[in-house]
Amino acid sequence: MGSYILAIDQSTQGTKGLLFDELGVLIARIDRAHRQIVNGKGWVEHDPMEILQNTLIVSREVVEKAGIDKKDIRAIGISNQRETSLMWDSETGMPVCHAVVWQCARAAEICERPEISALADIIKEKTGLHLSPYFPAAKFAWMMENIPETKELAAQGRLRCGTVDTWLVYGLTEGRSFKTDYSNASRTQLFHITDLRWDIDLCRSFDVPPEALPEVCMSDSDFGITTLGGWLDRPIPIHGVLGDSHGALFGQNCRKPGQIKATYGTGSSVMMNIGSCPKFSGRGLVTSLAWGIQGKISYVFEGNLNYTGAVMTWLEKDVRLIDHVSAATEFAYAANPNDKTYFVPAFTGLGAPYWDSHATGLLTGITRTTGRDEIVRACLDCIAYQITDLTALMREESGMEISELRVDGGPTASTYLMQFQSDIAGITVQVPALQELSGMGVAYAAGIAIGLYDGGAIYEHIQHRKYGVKMLEEDREKRYAGWKAAVARTLR
Repeated sequence: MGSYILAIDQSTQGTKGLLFDELGVLIARIDRAHRQIVNGKGWVEHDPMEILQNTLIVSREVVEKAGIDKKDIRAIGISNQRETSLMWDSETGMPVCHAVVWQCARAAEICERPEISALADIIKEKTGLHLSPYFPAAKFAWMMENIPETKELAAQGRLRCGTVDTWLVYGLTEGRSFKTDYSNASRTQLFHITDLRWDIDLCRSFDVPPEALPEVCMSDSDFGITTLGGWLDRPIPIHGVLGDSHGALFGQNCRKPGQIKATYGTGSSVMMNIGSCPKFSGRGLVTSLAWGIQGKISYVFEGNLNYTGAVMTWLEKDVRLIDHVSAATEFAYAANPNDKTYFVPAFTGLGAPYWDSHATGLLTGITRTTGRDEIVRACLDCIAYQITDLTALMREESGMEISELRVDGGPTASTYLMQFQSDIAGITVQVPALQELSGMGVAYAAGIAIGLYDGGAIYEHIQHRKYGVKMLEEDREKRYAGWKAAVARTLR
């Protein structure tokens, strides 16, 4: 007999079932993709019922794969794609429409209305977020206007609004629990992150009934009990809920102020724990709630980059300089160390800290000796330069020193990129052996909450590879200055 934590990692592309043992070790994983529903207008949707069913399926299959007794599962944790927005009928439990995915910009017109755009500064002050159709507030407003039954359901007190975590908690508990956690609530653009409550004025501005929003709880709360659709012989608690980036922050053990992590994917999320008091950036970083754990609230700075791993995909699929993204490391090592080529991936403008939506991409510094190796290396280098831009900004805006960057995601497999990241940022880079950080984070939060895991010792078994700074400071300054000069040439 043993004790296990089941983690559900519900992401944009699919749903993972992850099983962790009493030592916090991942022993089994099952993945199941769901449909990406994209229409001619470019609207992006998911089927909520498909996601719920896939959650039940991966939960059962991962237990069967591990060969454990399902009676030994002690609790469940949930990490979720953030900002994806849903509405449903509390009486039938059925969605009123497909989920509007975080990528979908159909609500842009709502944010551009004078009565909404005039609130941009107030919204930033209350929620820590820039006014954008990216967040659920505008998505909910769009649904209220365009889905006929929403207003009738709201009038009858039957309308429910939430993000994917709330939908899964509601479905897994068969409608008994309607809750979200602080991390997800803080990403709705309807939650006052210092007063820790739904903001009634913002709800009214976006025409969202406050009574249709879920109860906001600590991230390690008891969110209700589930039998996973009748599969378990006895119900178990859902005891940890975090947005996926927040789950990764917790999985990386960035639980103290000044600790920072970067997730390298198609784009990148850089997140820094800034402690129990919120700070607000004047240069484009957003402020959110990291979580509420063990009765304490923590805040984060976050910066997002659109093109990091996507640059490697562009090299492979579009310009065909490499046969596979993994080949980039080999080319980078083979490049002339004296070449000064820079690539700025402003395919759709530049975000933090430059914020120029009209900027375009640039390949500069080419000489007659520049070849494929040097261009590929420049494209790989631009990932590290962009991450460094954000870590430097976070250091400046927070007033905190950063001694180590904890990283995860596919591109971290490149030894060249990780060493260059350490060198150009001037800090140690730590790469964990396990890459399922979002799922691990909620599993650990749930395990700590029920007393299965020790909050400190649980991280000790995780193996890491560390990259220390090898580049001379003079070289680092010259290279980074060259990057800044290249970026300056793209700005309008």
